[in-house]
Amino acid sequence: MPPVTAPATLHEHPFPMRLPAARRALGHGLVIAGLVFLAYTFLVAAPRIGTVGFDAYAYWHAQAPNPYLIPVGALGAFTYSPPVALLSYLVGGVPFWVFLWVWMAVLVATAVWLGGRRALLVLAFPPVAMELYHGNVHLLIAAAIVLGFRHPWTWTVVLLTKPTAGVGLLWFAARREWRQLAIALGFTAAIVGVSLLIAPSMWLDWLGYLMANTSAAPGGAWVPVPLWVRVPLAAVLVIWGARTDRIWTVPVATTIALPMLWFTGFAVLVALVRLPRLGSSVDASRVPSRTTLGQVPA
Repeated sequence: MPPVTAPATLHEHPFPMRLPAARRALGHGLVIAGLVFLAYTFLVAAPRIGTVGFDAYAYWHAQAPNPYLIPVGALGAFTYSPPVALLSYLVGGVPFWVFLWVWMAVLVATAVWLGGRRALLVLAFPPVAMELYHGNVHLLIAAAIVLGFRHPWTWTVVLLTKPTAGVGLLWFAARREWRQLAIALGFTAAIVGVSLLIAPSMWLDWLGYLMANTSAAPGGAWVPVPLWVRVPLAAVLVIWGARTDRIWTVPVATTIALPMLWFTGFAVLVALVRLPRLGSSVDASRVPSRTTLGQVPA
């Protein structure tokens, strides 16, 4: 009687069986490296460089009646729309260190909410570390995108801070979700209308400021691709995503269409961590479920 041998399949391709463990080890290693970078940024680099809250300072320092006097890239340069400027005036009376601590707490809380059980993954993402360091609004934009599928009015945050990033609203237009689009645009229009009544000249100052700084050379790490190239690409991406239920295209397109694509701008992409957990019903949450992703609607 011939000896019994084990099935050949038990001895074939041993390497693929190790791949899941290798991927986990690589993922854990990257998270640890990212957290080390975050700690280094605040514990080592920050005391030496002394520029923590560089962008947050501009929000606190905005001065009435014309906050658009400091050139783009300089300390205190304020580039956002008049409604945001009017909101900034409300915090200008508190000491900067108080504002900075509160602002940082808001950003950290936003990052943790976006990450949920994967909060360490979000905090380990290098653009998030730099976003927290400088104190910009990209994490708030990521949160506005996530919430915007159920509460479209949150897109106001995007339109009033980084207007070109509003290309993400084409998701609603391409899917003929006119009510959601109307809410987003209507809420923004209402705020714009109020600000026009309060400070009409500020809008002229802002538009003049944008025109005067269209060719300004920014400092820091940024992607040198012109806005006129990036916005059409972003529009095509989000329309394609809307027609094929690929929800990931919204934060990706929004990131591509940022007025200036700094390294910190990639923090918007952490919206991808939160989006799949918004719900399982398209009708209830206006967000495609995992079972519908990738399927073309009939």
